Amino acid sequence: SDVCSSDLKTPISTIGLAGEALLDPAMAADADNVRYYVHLIRSENKRLGQLVENVLRAAMLDQGELELFRQRVNFHDLLKEVLRNHAIHIKKQGGATASQLAATDPIIDGDRTHLMNVVFNLVDNAIKYGGESPRLTVRSWNEPGALHVAFTDNGIGISREHIGKVFDKLYRVPTGNVHDVKGFGLGLSYVHAVMQQHGAQIDVVSVPGEGSTFTLVFPQSTTA
Repeated sequence: SDVCSSDLKTPISTIGLAGEALLDPAMAADADNVRYYVHLIRSENKRLGQLVENVLRAAMLDQGELELFRQRVNFHDLLKEVLRNHAIHIKKQGGATASQLAATDPIIDGDRTHLMNVVFNLVDNAIKYGGESPRLTVRSWNEPGALHVAFTDNGIGISREHIGKVFDKLYRVPTGNVHDVKGFGLGLSYVHAVMQQHGAQIDVVSVPGEGSTFTLVFPQSTTA
């Protein structure tokens, strides 16, 4: 299945970059640095294993049907983990992230691996399309019976004519330069499928040339 083909490249390149960093004598001289990169390699390798499992599972299922293994997920912990693991890519592109996690109840019921892939996709897109110095702000808040998580970037934005199609399979937002596009559409169609399977929604608001905000809305049980 090509569901996660673009996702597979991210952990592979992260492991590669971490390996390069460990070969740098200046980096290797600092024990804390070594620990950080070894931890990164281990966690990304584990993630790669889960992604491969997902690809194989998706290949066995009907197209568009994702099998969910539901559990209690602390979405704040998940966001922090993804941002921590993505830090090396963000730094390499001269980017920066900011978090404003204001939700008092970040617990949802969902498939941690698929939801992690969703967050990775959204962070990856923000960095990929953020130009010279990508800026990403991640915010969370609660509304009655719902958790909202918004990803705001300063990227190329999406014009009104294309915004309705961003979640279509294989649809790619034209950037003017065909070589700039690295699987934008495929990642978002996967994100959309995961959200649908969770009974959740994803909304996008965008201003061409200024950036986009992707907002995830997860239902939460109102009972404690």
